[in-house]
Amino acid sequence: MPPRNRRRAAAGTSRTGPTGRDLNEAARITARLQQAGLTKADIARILGRDPSLISQFATRNKGAAFVPALTQIERAVAGGISDREELAAIAAPHITRRTTASGSRARVRTKAVLITPAGTGTGRAGAQAIASGSARLRPLIAEAARLGLRLAFTVRVAKTGYIHPSGSRTDSPGIRRSVIQRADHTEERSYGSAHTGGFDAAEFAARVDAAGGDVTAAVHAFLVETGRVHPSARIIHLEIRTWRAR
Repeated sequence: MPPRNRRRAAAGTSRTGPTGRDLNEAARITARLQQAGLTKADIARILGRDPSLISQFATRNKGAAFVPALTQIERAVAGGISDREELAAIAAPHITRRTTASGSRARVRTKAVLITPAGTGTGRAGAQAIASGSARLRPLIAEAARLGLRLAFTVRVAKTGYIHPSGSRTDSPGIRRSVIQRADHTEERSYGSAHTGGFDAAEFAARVDAAGGDVTAAVHAFLVETGRVHPSARIIHLEIRTWRAR
């Protein structure tokens, strides 16, 4: 064995990094999350970081700053939560920036809210994320409000949750092409569009703020107040779309 490889073997490391018993806590939790069904790409997206960093937990002994967040993710997964968006919302309060050698907070590149220069943006939340307030949609709405954009949204509710029949002109869609009927007895209805002018994003941002940041509650309250759904109706899918008014 070449001298360099003998030294690595004696140290219990290889070209790819530490052996299993030498893994740090971040790498160990990551390994358990992978065994539970998450991929490195999933974990990276939940943490809001690049997938290459997740690999470096094991190969370069990184990740100490993410242990609190990873611990919360592992607990949530053990509790039956699998929705990546909901896991991201759970992890977010426990993610802190690392410090530099001088003690200042390091600059970290994060993904910006996806709104194009033309003002077009889209965000979706599934059932599990909706149950926790659709937190990932709040930055999209806030940025749309800051840019003075218009906003529309699509909700899926049980057919019995709507007050007006599909296609009713009393309801916002007015035409059936804005209604999608599902086999599970739910309907998706779209409210607002570029054709009708949509809604003021700033108004919706204010509603979300008044609801303590709960996007689901804000949208539900709007639908109830405007006589579109019954108070008992439960939103199981939510999509937000933005654009710049001409």
